[in-house]
Amino acid sequence: LPAAVLLPDTRLMDVKLGQLGSWLAMRDFTPGGILGALRRGYNRYYNKYINVRKGGLGGISMVLAGYIVLSYVWSYSHISKYK
Repeated sequence: LPAAVLLPDTRLMDVKLGQLGSWLAMRDFTPGGILGALRRGYNRYYNKYINVRKGGLGGISMVLAGYIVLSYVWSYSHISKYK
C-alpha cells in the first residue's frame, strides 16, 4: 500500500493480515453504515453485471444460484429429517 492511502480508504482485499484488526475497528457498524455498505455493494453488482451494454445471463444466473443455495441452507433441517 502506498503511504498516502489511509487505512479506512483501502479495500478489504488490499489490507494486510496485520492491519485487519485496525481496519475493522475503523468500519461503521451502525445500522446506517451497514445499510450504506449494502447499497454500495448492490450498486457495484448492478453496474458490473446487470447494467451493461451487451448483457448476458451471468448476473441473473449468479442471483439465481445464490437463491438456490440460500433456500437449501434454510430448508436443510427439514430435508435431513427424511434421510
